[in-house]
Amino acid sequence: MPPFQSIAAYAPPGVGMLAVGVVCEVFAPRGSGFPRFDFALCADRPGRLATDSNVPLTVEHGLDRFASADLLIALPGTDFRTPPPPAVLDALTAAHARGALVAAHCVGAFALAAAGLLDGRRATTHWRFAELLAGRHPDVTVEPDALYIDEGHIVTGAGAAAGFDMCLHLLRREYGAATANAIARDMVLPSHRDGGQAQYLSAPVPEDCHDERLADVLAWAREHLHEPLPVADLARRAMMSKRSFARRFTAATGTTPHAWLRNLRLSSAEELLETTDLPVEEIAHRVGYGSAAVLREQFVRRRGVPPRSYRRSFTGAL
Repeated sequence: MPPFQSIAAYAPPGVGMLAVGVVCEVFAPRGSGFPRFDFALCADRPGRLATDSNVPLTVEHGLDRFASADLLIALPGTDFRTPPPPAVLDALTAAHARGALVAAHCVGAFALAAAGLLDGRRATTHWRFAELLAGRHPDVTVEPDALYIDEGHIVTGAGAAAGFDMCLHLLRREYGAATANAIARDMVLPSHRDGGQAQYLSAPVPEDCHDERLADVLAWAREHLHEPLPVADLARRAMMSKRSFARRFTAATGTTPHAWLRNLRLSSAEELLETTDLPVEEIAHRVGYGSAAVLREQFVRRRGVPPRSYRRSFTGAL
């Protein structure tokens, strides 16, 4: 199946202006080299729509756009405790039944749950409302700490700015790391945060880290990805004990040094597979794996396919 191109974002009454800004920015028209999306903001009825900031929004499209969209995104609204109108639930269900990709972030997940699309699946939402979602929909496995959860044709994301993470994940999944990274750079955002990272952190993620010593070490690690990079060496470079370094790292990033390095190596491998014709053995060396076999084992475990299959899916290479 080709990557999504037609996108319908459902804006409920009291829609979050931040959420609208997220999807409009991520899928905005860009110059040559970027995908061109057919994006539409939709409502129950076209026209004037209230928002959470009391700034009215004019929405041109109705639910008819759901019928042809490759990707539907349910945005959060202030009235999320009340199920959407039956017409919205029916449109979401019909879109999923015909094979469209359906996503939601923040309390937009309540609409997918009300439509029954999350039953038997894992999902996330804003951490403040995770308990409410779980209580109302016991057939849904709610994971309150995840930034986003990918269940195939159903993807849910956490609250507020985590909408960017979910959308960039969708781009990475469907269009590849190079495209997702380029769009993230265009928006001056971190290129990738793993879905398992904590929603709420005591300090920003590595790309914006305010801990100068830690930020310098992370930048150095990215430039020396081909080296072994044991945590003890990173701690020494930060002039910390290994235990202190691990604690401060997790507080700043929501993940462990080992997990951060693994994701960085795999993301770098993805981009090299997409954008170069380097042999897999050379890519393995450049991202810090001892052999193509080790890269393959990690790639299959974390990405679900071997590197050569991943390369064919994005480049058509033999």
